[in-house]
Amino acid sequence: MAGQVKDREAFQRLSFLYQDPENQALARFYCHTERTIAKRLVLRRDPSVKRTLCRGCSSLLIPGLTCTQRQRRCKAQRWTVQTCLTCQRSQRFLNDPRHLLWGDRPEAQLGSQADPKPPQPLPNTAHRIPAHLPEEKVQPQSSNRQ
Repeated sequence: MAGQVKDREAFQRLSFLYQDPENQALARFYCHTERTIAKRLVLRRDPSVKRTLCRGCSSLLIPGLTCTQRQRRCKAQRWTVQTCLTCQRSQRFLNDPRHLLWGDRPEAQLGSQADPKPPQPLPNTAHRIPAHLPEEKVQPQSSNRQ
């Protein structure tokens, strides 16, 4: 990133805790610690990181090892269903190649917010009198007050 990152040390710590250790109990502990740190510091985690962690038992979801992945079709949409083998909790993700996450859209980037479109002037409707009401004659106030 070009600019300063808020809480750089916290992101480095989260990155270390996200590493894949061989011991599954240790991995669960690290992932749980990573989630509590992110919540406490109110940090936004990348969706790809959130999708690889079980929300139920905080285990690292590795297809074929700690979770199963199945492709499902429901109402003309394709879904990827991940089921954790530890706690049996499942997560569904839309499997659409045209789908973009909000963070990946151009309008969500900070660079595009730097020079927004100038605001369009509103039509002058504040002093318009509806046709069904009689027009009142208003005398202009003089600015010479003594």
